[in-house]
Amino acid sequence: MTPETLRPVIEPAVATAGLTVDSISVAAAGKRKLLRVFVDLPADRIGPLDLEAVAQASAAVSRSLDDTDVLGDQPYVLEVSSPGVDRPLTERRHWMRARTMMVRVPVGPQTVTGRVTKVDDDGVQFDVSGSARMVSWQELGVGRIQVEFDRPVQQDVTSE
Repeated sequence: MTPETLRPVIEPAVATAGLTVDSISVAAAGKRKLLRVFVDLPADRIGPLDLEAVAQASAAVSRSLDDTDVLGDQPYVLEVSSPGVDRPLTERRHWMRARTMMVRVPVGPQTVTGRVTKVDDDGVQFDVSGSARMVSWQELGVGRIQVEFDRPVQQDVTSE
């Protein structure tokens, strides 16, 4: 049982809840396997992940796994969760989902902290203290979402 063999069973089940699979991992947990599935909204959506949708995805994945022989007789524990705010932003889809959020990212010898306003083929645009700053994909390091307790009203964002 590997993430690659499980993905064709899990992805359609997760899609029934309007979500996408972010990652799948399999680990030993005593005599059982621990199957972790991280789900997220599609990259073109902005906003928080609805916990009800995560619960629906979990139920759908459980049914799909039970209805197939992909796991054989191997006992397993299923965990379905969101990637969380501490997920590193390493792929374009991560940056797409981070639109409107405050992010901290290394850019060469500097660190940029700003709100993601645009994601396109050229890179990621940030609002840094009221000024737009475009960072190319080649310059962009691993970003981290910054937790905001006093978030401003949602701004217009674009993606291409």
